[in-house]
Amino acid sequence: MTETAEQAVTAGQAGAPGSADSAGQAGTAGRAWASNSAGTDPAGQAGADPAVTFTELYGSEPAGIWAAPGRVNLIGEYTDFNDGFVMPLALPHTARAAVSPRKDGTLRLYSSDVPGGVVSLRVDELAPHSGHGWAAYPAGVVWALREAGHLVTGADIALTSTVPTGAGLSSSAALEVVTALALNDLFQLGLSGPELAVVGRRAENDFVGVPCGIMDQMASACCTEGHALHLDTRDLTVRQVPFDLAAQGLTLLVVDTRVKHALGDGAYAERRAGCEEGARLLGIPTLRDLPYERLGAALATLADAGADESVIRYVTHVVGDNRRVEQVIALLDAGDARAAGPVLNEGHRSLRDDLRVSCVELDLAVAAAGEAGALGARMTGGGFGGSAIVLVEEAAAGAVAEAVTKAFAGAGHAAPGVFAAAPSAGARRLR
Repeated sequence: MTETAEQAVTAGQAGAPGSADSAGQAGTAGRAWASNSAGTDPAGQAGADPAVTFTELYGSEPAGIWAAPGRVNLIGEYTDFNDGFVMPLALPHTARAAVSPRKDGTLRLYSSDVPGGVVSLRVDELAPHSGHGWAAYPAGVVWALREAGHLVTGADIALTSTVPTGAGLSSSAALEVVTALALNDLFQLGLSGPELAVVGRRAENDFVGVPCGIMDQMASACCTEGHALHLDTRDLTVRQVPFDLAAQGLTLLVVDTRVKHALGDGAYAERRAGCEEGARLLGIPTLRDLPYERLGAALATLADAGADESVIRYVTHVVGDNRRVEQVIALLDAGDARAAGPVLNEGHRSLRDDLRVSCVELDLAVAAAGEAGALGARMTGGGFGGSAIVLVEEAAAGAVAEAVTKAFAGAGHAAPGVFAAAPSAGARRLR
């Protein structure tokens, strides 16, 4: 899992202007389907050029433009901080940064998507948990790089994003990774994609104060177009799994419920602590070390040890979701993506009943999609709001989206945003 506390602090609002991105995105994004109610840009392509904003703000051309995407997670939620398995794919929606280096120790940050002017900071005065609102994310990256011994002497940065915030789509990780990549290039740090992801996670964990795992940053940094990323979060090994649903007549829809969430309120930390307690009681380093075949016996051991019932539920979910990742990979390798639908349904039930991180709107989206003929659906990301994914026959995508939208209207909820998730490129330099 990890969707971070992006609601209040990331650059980019749902439906805000953002990424024109590279020409290479057009083919993938051009296939994106969206319901009329979708307020998010389905292709992630709208908006102003951050280079123009940069020049207007800082009086010179930027040294370059970089982009990093948001993501959806196909399967494997709340497993990454347990050293488990995840399977995200990058969206065409991106955070983009126009950046030039500085030598005087000044860091200037601006987001076209957040009210307010330029935030000016001193790199040698950056300290964890010192506020700065949305700017804490890029500032945290600078701090993390300097803490790791990299000589980053300042920068001017102008940001824009089309990744919806609070939607479970990793808008904060996109912001971290695009900043890290730009600074890596400009200061010739020589860091790899996984190393940039680690920098982003440290910024979020230690500077911002959200105890996330590594999945979001790895997805933004390392995904490739047309693939899902099978990530082992213990050793950060990756496999690019071909994910061409169109070839099988399928579509993966994202349903943004418009319910905003923030995981810095303790719910995420409580579940992480519960997982760690379960591993401690079982005498294993992390829940990754508990095979699915031994789950029943392990749950009995926890009960005998007097573990809280929430700990038992969390262990059930994490071990089960690790197995579900392996099941989906096997199905994709066999060319049978349709059969992944029931696995998605099973994953949602576990997130709802064992982990208890769903909400009324997410449950409604999943139920309405299923009743309209979807092959499978589940919430994605941290939960308590955000988005669901729906695996559907391509020909039925419009009808399923309409059914979900009508269900929301009937329940008195705001209209959801619905768009197709085209597996897109990870972080890269645009120019």
